[in-house]
Amino acid sequence: MRYLIEVHARPLRRACDCVGLSRSAWYTPALDWTVRDAEVIAALARLVEAQPSRGIGKCCQLLEKSHPHWNHKRIYRVYCAMKLNLRRAAGRRLPKRERVPLYVPDRPDRVSSADFMLDALACGRPFRTFNILEDFNREAIHIEVDTSITSARLVRIFERIAQERLLPQVLRTDNGPEFLGEAFVQWAKAHGMAIQYIQPGKPNQNAYIERFNRTYREEVLDQYLFARLEDVREATWQFLIDYNEHRPHNALGGMTPTECRIHHAGISTSKVCA
Repeated sequence: MRYLIEVHARPLRRACDCVGLSRSAWYTPALDWTVRDAEVIAALARLVEAQPSRGIGKCCQLLEKSHPHWNHKRIYRVYCAMKLNLRRAAGRRLPKRERVPLYVPDRPDRVSSADFMLDALACGRPFRTFNILEDFNREAIHIEVDTSITSARLVRIFERIAQERLLPQVLRTDNGPEFLGEAFVQWAKAHGMAIQYIQPGKPNQNAYIERFNRTYREEVLDQYLFARLEDVREATWQFLIDYNEHRPHNALGGMTPTECRIHHAGISTSKVCA
């Protein structure tokens, strides 16, 4: 427009006709993107402030649920303008391997995964977490936090879980001494819970819980500096609520673990009624 008006001395009306622009649009002052997309900026800022490790994929899923009229391209444009892009890790050259898909149960309470994690308080005192994950809908069943978790302690943890829900038919674990302890092995056998041990040095055979451990470490353990175990338990409790009830999973078709369990229960009920 300015080129036609200033260089070729075209009148404004003729220049607008040439480029297909209305004169009212020409006279309307340009709106800054921070004003036009203020709602998107505020929503993205809240998401990233709560969980800095969230990428554009999770942000789009969460915002499109709460604001269906927001296009994912608009969210991505604002995300980049705010310079929130997370740098991708460079791919490593690895030898080709034959990929074996991990078994996915077709209903809940069949297979669960369990694993330990290690971290430390601000004073340097180490503590452990015992994580249990439902493989069917990726639901985080429980996270136990303490300085020491023995084989007998595992028995008490699963006894508490059995009061609220069914025990899994199979528990997939590594070969840690807690899982090999006589107290836990005998208790699991007496309650009909088979223990499936992965091969030593093959954590990919327990990939569901390994992927969950990464999320838990990035969003809780590495995110805060804890002074007491009570602080770790409080942050973990809030994380479990968000993970199970608000966090969508691509493997579940964008549903949360809680929504997936409810959806499966509804399908099962309709089949029984039919």
